[in-house]
Amino acid sequence: MTAPKNRARTVLFASLIGTTIEFFDFYIYATAAVLVFPKLFFPGSDPTAAMLQSFATFAIAFFARPIGSAVFGHYGDRIGRKATLVAALLTMGISTIVIGLLPTYATIGTLAPLLLALCRFGQGLGLGGEWGGAVLLATGNAPPGKRAWYGMFPQLGAPIG
Repeated sequence: MTAPKNRARTVLFASLIGTTIEFFDFYIYATAAVLVFPKLFFPGSDPTAAMLQSFATFAIAFFARPIGSAVFGHYGDRIGRKATLVAALLTMGISTIVIGLLPTYATIGTLAPLLLALCRFGQGLGLGGEWGGAVLLATGNAPPGKRAWYGMFPQLGAPIG
């Protein structure tokens, strides 16, 4: 196997794995939004209102995704896909880690749900930037006649994650 083929396959599987991890991080939040976050971040509300507030923080990321796509896409065109892909992955990763380390409402009050919403916005920015960048990186490194095949792998990250 030649070096360009090895590089293309490495990029292919890296884009699949990266997208899978990103979507896992993105959607695991839904489980936490139902089971954990209403009690930790919205305890002053009745249970239904706390659940709705928790789901509102879940929805914030869906509004941030197109913004992340536009921002990271712009910089991807200017400074390169690889650098912006790394930045998008870091944005998602740092946001996810900070969510795990956030103090609760009982500790810092109203600031806790605000920081949670900010981190969720960061997750949306990161996912919006990563997904398009991964597809472009995979198809840009595809051998002739295999662009659609290589473009499919990052798309599989969403259902696998």
